[in-house]
Amino acid sequence: IIAHRGHHSVKGAEENSISALRAAHEAGLYAVECDVNMTSDGELVVVHGPWLGKKDDPDRLNVQRTDFATLRSKRLANGEQVPTLDEFLEVAAECPDTKLVIEVKDHATPQIETEVVRKVIAAVKHHKLQDMVTYIAFRQHVCDEFVRLAPSDTPVMYLSGNLTPEYVKGLGYAGISYSVDALRRLPRWIEEAHKLGLEVSIWTVNCSDDASWAVKQGVDYITTDKPSMVERVLE
Repeated sequence: IIAHRGHHSVKGAEENSISALRAAHEAGLYAVECDVNMTSDGELVVVHGPWLGKKDDPDRLNVQRTDFATLRSKRLANGEQVPTLDEFLEVAAECPDTKLVIEVKDHATPQIETEVVRKVIAAVKHHKLQDMVTYIAFRQHVCDEFVRLAPSDTPVMYLSGNLTPEYVKGLGYAGISYSVDALRRLPRWIEEAHKLGLEVSIWTVNCSDDASWAVKQGVDYITTDKPSMVERVLE
């Protein structure tokens, strides 16, 4: 079970927060997924983006077009600050039984995305978490850059749902991480991926029917906002 944006269904936790990371560790979940964006002045932050704040909030901020200091002035709903990637990884290092699935969000240009990939890899190395991390992205360019720049055994998984397992294998990725809709539409890709030695993750599984289907299909990872529900289905 991968906690989507952390275990934020726990009281007091928020998506992509330190508290959600700690809660996932305390619950004994396999991994935490988090989202990484780069601010306008080059700081990597853990936030879904591209906006911080609700749609009707006149003060909401576009994360990638906002400088770090301004972004930090806006609190999450539980009062926490938006964590930097370094802060998030520092806590992750204290939770060695909880793996990380780091998603690099789409950025404005391939050049910026390559810069983000380099910075993410450097941060993970600095915190000695290379063996704990899987990288995911919707952009093939981002995945390709992780394959090119990260240590050779680093797992990279593609999110967009439009590439066959055979093609993904040829790109050097470790597997596919496709949506419930994509895999329900093409369930044969699960078996095809496994025959090719690829892993299969499914997102975002938030109802028991989808969870039961995913388990019966033999996927390797279930990404969910409701880990307790998936645990009940597994039982």
